[in-house]
Amino acid sequence: MAPPGVVVSEGLAADLCCFPSREQYFALIESFRDDAFEMCVDVCAVDYLDYPDRWLPEGVVATRFEVVTNLLSLSKKLRVRVRVQAGDDRPEVASLFTLYPGTEAMEREAFDLLGVLFTDHPDLTRILMPEDWEGHPLRKDYGVGKVPVQFKEAPGPR
Repeated sequence: MAPPGVVVSEGLAADLCCFPSREQYFALIESFRDDAFEMCVDVCAVDYLDYPDRWLPEGVVATRFEVVTNLLSLSKKLRVRVRVQAGDDRPEVASLFTLYPGTEAMEREAFDLLGVLFTDHPDLTRILMPEDWEGHPLRKDYGVGKVPVQFKEAPGPR
C-alpha cells in the first residue's frame, strides 16, 4: 500500500502506520488520497522534547517535533496513520491543503500552538492566539506565564 522506501508498521488504532521522510510526506498522502482515502480526519503536531529516545521503527530517526496525519477510506473501511518527523529547531512539512482543503485550520492550529511550518499553506497565521503573541504555548519548553485573571461583576454567594 505504501510506496517503496517508506517505513511501515502495524498501528494500534490504525490498520497501517507509515513513517515517511519529510521529502516523501506529500507524495505519500497524495498516493493514499488517490487510493480511495477520501477523508483526512486529523492533522496534529507533537513535541517530544522530553522523549528523544521514544520507540520508532528501525530506519526512522527521531526529531523533537512530529506531525501526525490520520486518513480514512470509507469505501475500503480502512484507516492509516502517517507520522512524519518534522525537525528540531525549525519544524516544517508540506501543507496538505491542495489534497484535503479541510486541513487548513488543523495546520494553522499546529503552527499557532507548536510552531510547525507548513510550506505552501494558503494562510499560515495564528488561529487561537492573538497575532502579537510571542512564542508557541504548547511547546514543552514554553515558560508558564502569569497572566492575571480578573473577574468583573462576578456573582457572589447569596
